[in-house]
Amino acid sequence: MKCRSCRQPAVIDVRRHNAGFCQACFLRHCREQVERAIHDHDMVRADDRILVAVSGGKDSLALWDILLDLGYRAEGLYLGLGIGTYSDESGTYARDYAASRGAGLIEVDIPSEYGFDIPTGAAAARRVPCSACGLSKRHLFNRAAVEGGYDVVATGHNLDDEAAVLFGNVLRWDLAFLGRQRPVLPESHGFARKVKPLVRLGERETAAYCVLKGIDYIVEECPMAEGNKHLGYKDALNTIEVTSPGTKAAFYFSFLEHASALFQPVAAEERGGLRPCAGCEAPTTAELCAFCKLVARATGDPAAAPR
Repeated sequence: MKCRSCRQPAVIDVRRHNAGFCQACFLRHCREQVERAIHDHDMVRADDRILVAVSGGKDSLALWDILLDLGYRAEGLYLGLGIGTYSDESGTYARDYAASRGAGLIEVDIPSEYGFDIPTGAAAARRVPCSACGLSKRHLFNRAAVEGGYDVVATGHNLDDEAAVLFGNVLRWDLAFLGRQRPVLPESHGFARKVKPLVRLGERETAAYCVLKGIDYIVEECPMAEGNKHLGYKDALNTIEVTSPGTKAAFYFSFLEHASALFQPVAAEERGGLRPCAGCEAPTTAELCAFCKLVARATGDPAAAPR
């Protein structure tokens, strides 16, 4: 197979584009896809301070690398989740990458700063681990951005992630989630702007990007993710993609073009009821936000809500 751009031998094929790329052209393709996503959705401005949510995995490290190569002011935020050796290893990859680029990395260790880890917190709150992890990440990413004066939080959600989440939300017709499923969530009501610049790249592409750039990342899936419905939705869409390349991209981007706006009033109505959390002052619809409730249940101390 020849590279679509320069006709040199290809090192990777991207079936939904019906194209192969050599190393140099593929790396340029990835940067161009991120640039296009940023431009099309007005994600980031040239002078913005960007906080990249970094897990030590391929997606977040590829995103951080591309943003730095494009000249953006991007620093990383790593959350220590207390998931045994998995968290230890993922933190090492995040630190090593930051050191290799001379980039700033903020670290928040949940067990030492909030008194619980994700496995015990999930059990105490009677949540599945991915739910406890997700709400902790969302809260702490936003808190770090607001307190640190960052303009935007960038996450490594890729096309496969977004298509799988959309699939699950459509199966349940979860209107509020459908209203919030956009590549950009604007800043408002105490929330920093949140963006997903990798929505035009799939998992296989971000993995190839890291390999070709020599970026080491944690390969293992999180051990707490077993049985996660999100992974099942990914598998279902991957099966369809094999026989019909481009299905995931068509599904997701057609939703954004034709249907997303229909659900946004539901999400806007939900935001209208926000007020400061009594524990941490983060925006919430209840007296205490979900993260403060999680901390209180996980630690067994009602007064342990972060301030």
